[in-house]
Amino acid sequence: MADMLQPDALQTALKDLKGWEGTVDAGITKTYKFADFAGSIAFVNRVARSAEDLNHHPDIAISWNTVDLAIISHSAGGVTQDCLALAQRIDAEAA
Repeated sequence: MADMLQPDALQTALKDLKGWEGTVDAGITKTYKFADFAGSIAFVNRVARSAEDLNHHPDIAISWNTVDLAIISHSAGGVTQDCLALAQRIDAEAA
């Protein structure tokens, strides 16, 4: 199991993750906007592949052209380095 990050380490890391916000206890979140529902679903499918590759899975909410993601390590009880790695991969999938 990965260790939970310290609050200051998370805040430093979030400066490099544009649009992500959160706390070590609550997790990190970001909202993505797309042209339409099909764009949202295509993005979610890419996120799913990355999540499977990393064996770390976000919570996903889809509303037409909007995708809300939340990442936390339930086993660690908060945000870990694995959460940050997933957020980086997700940002790459959105580009």
